[in-house]
Amino acid sequence: MNAALDSSCLNPVREHLASQVIGQQELVDSIIICLLSDGHLLVEGLPGLAKTTAVKTLSDAVEGDYHRIQFTPDLLPSDLVGTDIYRHDEARFEFRPGPLFHNILLADEVNRAPAKVQSALLEAMAERQVTVGRSTYQLPGLFMVLATQNPIEQEGTYHLPEAQLDRFLIQALVTYPTPEEELLILDLDSRRQQGPAAPPAQVVSQKTIDAARATVSKIFVDERLNRYIVDLVQASRGPGPYDSDLERWVRFGASPRASIALARCARARAWIDGERYVTPEHIQAVAPGVLRHRILLSFEGEAEGVTTNDVIERLLRVVAVP
Repeated sequence: MNAALDSSCLNPVREHLASQVIGQQELVDSIIICLLSDGHLLVEGLPGLAKTTAVKTLSDAVEGDYHRIQFTPDLLPSDLVGTDIYRHDEARFEFRPGPLFHNILLADEVNRAPAKVQSALLEAMAERQVTVGRSTYQLPGLFMVLATQNPIEQEGTYHLPEAQLDRFLIQALVTYPTPEEELLILDLDSRRQQGPAAPPAQVVSQKTIDAARATVSKIFVDERLNRYIVDLVQASRGPGPYDSDLERWVRFGASPRASIALARCARARAWIDGERYVTPEHIQAVAPGVLRHRILLSFEGEAEGVTTNDVIERLLRVVAVP
């Protein structure tokens, strides 16, 4: 592996995130993996857990423009995509791009907008383009949607469509900090009151990110591990031969897009760990984030208090490791 393209090239991003977000290692790792895998991130957590801060901090450390949009029930698709405006002086329509044309888009409280707004994201997230009328517009090469949602506040919210959930590479769960981490948060807030936060030591260029992505794509995955990935995803759809409880708990399993996401994220995880090849441990490390929002529980599973994390943990136990 080229020394210039080892995982240390993203250290400025990690260090800046660590300086502004205390703890939340899963969130930071998920952000880095999505950045390397050209994917989108769904962040779920209670209020006050630095979800928005983490995304804003990432945008400060990466070359590119950033836009935040607060999702509300009265948001319209054109508020995201953009719209054609008529120019009287030239007697023609002109397209005005919307927030989707930024490199990093923070969709704050994404589940507060209705389905017609969510549908505006589908083409952008999957095909990196938007269509308005008869014209199609390409999005920037570096395009990331980082969306947040609150798991407990249900009033005025909508369940995200399964098609949209499937377009998020990873769903990261943000949990409460430990007492020691909360003390560090108090120290950090004290410093913020005394002055603005220090800028990142170095802004990582898009050229570096492109080179890192190219390196990650060449990380070796043995054919037996590709089979292991497929077995895990297939088992989520038809768990009967593996475990009778899983068969009762799972209504719908993960799509083939999950297999692609597992392979991409495992390569990124291996590269971050300084490896030249993927191991089963890399796949198992990224499996919860990749699969938890793609598995739909049955009524029986929900009634028994089973979570998708429980299902994934059981899948990792029952599917044979090569």
